[in-house]
Amino acid sequence: MTREEFAELLLELTHRLTAALHAHPFDPAPGQAVGEELVRAHCTGADSLPRMLDVIDAYLLLYCLEPDRLETEDARVRCTRLQHAIAAGFARALQERTRSEQETLSRAALTAQKEIAGALHESEARFRAIFRDAALGIGIADMEGRIIDFNDSLARMLGGSDYHIRSRNVRDWTHPDDAPEVWRLQGELMRGERDHYRVEKPYPRSDGTVLWTNLTVSLLRDPNGEPQYMLAIVEDISERRLFNLRLRYQATHDELTHLPNRALFFERLEQALNPDSGYRRVGLCYLDLDGFKAVNDSLGHAVGDQLLIAVAERLEEALAGRGRLLARIGGDEFVAMVLDPSSPAEVVELAHRALEAISAPVEVGGRELMVRTSIGVVEGAVSELSSAEVLRSAEITMYRAKSEGGNRYAVADPDSDARAISRHHLTHHLPGALKGCEFFIEYQPLIRMADGRTEGAEALVRWSHPRHGVLGPDRFIPLAEHTGLIVPLGRWVLREAVRQAREWQDEGRGGAEPLRVNVNLSPRQLHHPDLVEETVGVLEEFRVAPEALCLEVTESAMVRADDHELKPLRKLSELGVGIALDDFGTGYSNLASLRRLPAGTLKLDRSFTEGLQHHPADPVDLKIVDGIVSLAHTLGLAVTVEGVETSGQADRLRELGCDSAQGWYYARPGPPEQLPITV
Repeated sequence: MTREEFAELLLELTHRLTAALHAHPFDPAPGQAVGEELVRAHCTGADSLPRMLDVIDAYLLLYCLEPDRLETEDARVRCTRLQHAIAAGFARALQERTRSEQETLSRAALTAQKEIAGALHESEARFRAIFRDAALGIGIADMEGRIIDFNDSLARMLGGSDYHIRSRNVRDWTHPDDAPEVWRLQGELMRGERDHYRVEKPYPRSDGTVLWTNLTVSLLRDPNGEPQYMLAIVEDISERRLFNLRLRYQATHDELTHLPNRALFFERLEQALNPDSGYRRVGLCYLDLDGFKAVNDSLGHAVGDQLLIAVAERLEEALAGRGRLLARIGGDEFVAMVLDPSSPAEVVELAHRALEAISAPVEVGGRELMVRTSIGVVEGAVSELSSAEVLRSAEITMYRAKSEGGNRYAVADPDSDARAISRHHLTHHLPGALKGCEFFIEYQPLIRMADGRTEGAEALVRWSHPRHGVLGPDRFIPLAEHTGLIVPLGRWVLREAVRQAREWQDEGRGGAEPLRVNVNLSPRQLHHPDLVEETVGVLEEFRVAPEALCLEVTESAMVRADDHELKPLRKLSELGVGIALDDFGTGYSNLASLRRLPAGTLKLDRSFTEGLQHHPADPVDLKIVDGIVSLAHTLGLAVTVEGVETSGQADRLRELGCDSAQGWYYARPGPPEQLPITV
């Protein structure tokens, strides 16, 4: 091709690579076609492929990182995979051309033997020309393995003198990395049991380096079919192999810490858990740094990266050993794998050593940082584990260690795993449940103790789960609070409860005094900026007076709130909405703090009144309840008692001056149509 034609070809190939890099979904296959095109264009010099790949790495990636193009990490991974595909296509096309040359040589050699004496000289001259000028190394040996002839290319590859090469037998060219089948195939060929074989084989050079080759050995027979010579054709693949090893390393190792990455870890774990691996047991230590996000957020990612490097170095030094693998599988997550541990205690000891290794402060950027980690430990028989299960168990156990305060390890336990998996399942399905109308409300009556009439009801949300049945709020409210779904769920409960209050009013329930509905307010809802606006909007939508709604806030949430955070409750209270201090006595407030809270009702926790169920009643409990009721009334607060279960308990609470009560003695939570008017 002319220079202009060659430039046009390269431009067309570049367009293919750019299109492949941006394709969705991504497919590296066009890279293989580009590699084949380069070979067809005779770009096969010794350094052609590495230089072209360097150009792609330097410029194609920069092009993709321009504004509005691919994310850096995605672009780098795609570019690396395209380079790998180009190298693979280049190698395959070069091998095809090599095989063609090999066939030409073999045909020339056979023709040289079969031609009549008059044509022998011409054929041999042709063979000699190919033999001498071929880019491939060629050697000929007799059936005893003595080297008879070789070309200059082979001499350059092996890096030795004529004497050095001729003085050695084929059997002498061994290397520790020879594949097991190489010498079996060579033996079969020397015995005449096969006509050729092709393998990848390393050769030691005279300067101490190693030559990696694609080796093809063919058997040349005489006119009677008897083995006469062995013809070896050698292709130098050292540079290509080194490049492939580099690509393999980049694909299987973490760029920051140089530890094995998630892909290599799973590959080794799958191999270890294979029934044919020879391993009996496997252990894992799953490590997650405590508070690493705070380091990144406060000190920057550069400091976070240096911290990760330091932690990786310490762990590598502490956990190194035969049959062990340490990998970084996430941002601040590491996994240590132990093959065939002597006992579960060995894996636990590894967790101890990991904690000790990173317990000392790490100096980064002129400051000392304390490092803490939580570790999940799993150990079991290979036959009982799968890669996904063992890693999931280790991760769940790690989170258990973190929930217990962190900077510790926890050992996997099937029951704990099952509970965690159940929590994860419920958390995952919460959004769909809210959209799919799987929640419903039951109402527990609030009884006025003076006359036994129902003055209202507390709205208690339930989840009708398709697999687990009806779940109480203790099973999913903490999960909803943690995920933030408590806000839309609480909004739905408020709207449904107010709608029900309107329906009770339309039915004439409660007579002249409309029934009040109590709705629990979570800490997240308490801090939601639209609390007042949404509450007033729901009351107006269903034409319900503010006095018919009471919002219950736990003592701990209300006491922790400062004056600014209490403003929405004060505003709702001023509008007429009742505010109840729920679970009073379970928090850490002092009685004096009651004066600043915008509550109109104090709901006494059941733990204070359990002693009143007995006969005679616990005198200490009587005095405590009497004191709380007196104080509440002094502060202008009504007192509602939770958990009333016996008639004697109800009588004593009435005598102590409690205003209202709820509990199984009066009625269990139920559907709205079953709400009693009197008890």
